[in-house]
Formats: sequence, structure tokens, C-alpha cells
Amino acid sequence: MMKRALWQGLLAGTTGVLVMTLGEKAEQRLTGRPDSHVPARTLERLTGMRENPGRRPVPVNLAMHVGQGALLGVLRSVMAHAGLRGPWSSGKFAVVRLTSDQILENATGVGAPPETWPRRELVVDLLHKTVYAFATGAVADALAARSGPGPGQRHASVRTGRHADIGPVPRDQGRGR
Repeated sequence: MMKRALWQGLLAGTTGVLVMTLGEKAEQRLTGRPDSHVPARTLERLTGMRENPGRRPVPVNLAMHVGQGALLGVLRSVMAHAGLRGPWSSGKFAVVRLTSDQILENATGVGAPPETWPRRELVVDLLHKTVYAFATGAVADALAARSGPGPGQRHASVRTGRHADIGPVPRDQGRGR
């Protein structure tokens, strides 16, 4: 399962980044909002790259933007293979995506906590990251579904919901194919 989750997650995450980026570019054309270079500055700090505040590090920005989205797609793929699929799971994953950004940006001193942002910037960021999460989830779910139901889904098929009298599925049925 893990090899499949890895390549499928990289594909799903990259697709999610592409969809998010297209949405961002459309929104920027409408609103006039400039590109953010926070991803580049974060990667520069994480890797010890030389910082040059006067330059627009587009390739570094792109590397962080795509790289982080692709890598996080692996987690969404693992979720899908475990049986955590659909809108609820994509909603949970949106929180993970936002949290990942905030940990890296705030730990490096590049970003500030979202509650200090202007509300419009916050709404735009939440919207774009949610688009990423749902696009990534749609691809991850579709790819994982080709392997059949995940262990959680097999457990839920015994009897819908959580019940004290329903134990886990047998060990040999708990793992995906």
C-alpha cells in the first residue's frame, strides 16, 4: 500500500497545486493582488540558502509551492488508502495543509500567525488552500478506490457508525491489498 500511496500522493498533490495555482492566477487577475514570495523566503530559511530581500525568487517560490503541495499529497493518499475518503476527509486535509504552511512560515520567522493578517488576505489564503485540499482529495480518492475499500471502510461496512459491540475487522482483512 505504501508504494502506491507514495506515487499516487505525489500525483494527487501535484494536481492539487496545479488547480490551486490556476485559481490563484485567476483571482490575482480579478483583484490585482501580487504574487506572494513567502514560500520562497521560507524555503531559503529552511535550507540555509542565501537570502536577497530585493530579488523576486520565482524558481525558489515555485519549488516550495509545488514541493510542499506534492509531498503533502502523500499524506492525503495515505488517508484515502486507509478508507478516509470524500469531502469530510478533504476538509480535514485542508486544515493539515494550512497548518503545514503556518508551522514552516512561523518557525522560520517569515510569516505571522493568521489571526494577525488582514481579513481579506486570510480569506483568500483559506480559499486557495481549500481548493488545493479538495482537488488533491478528489485525485487521491479516485486512485485509492482502484484498490477497493480501505480498512476503515471495511470496518464501517460491518455496521454503519461506531458501536461498542462491533470489534475491529480481522487482522488479515485490516490491511489494503
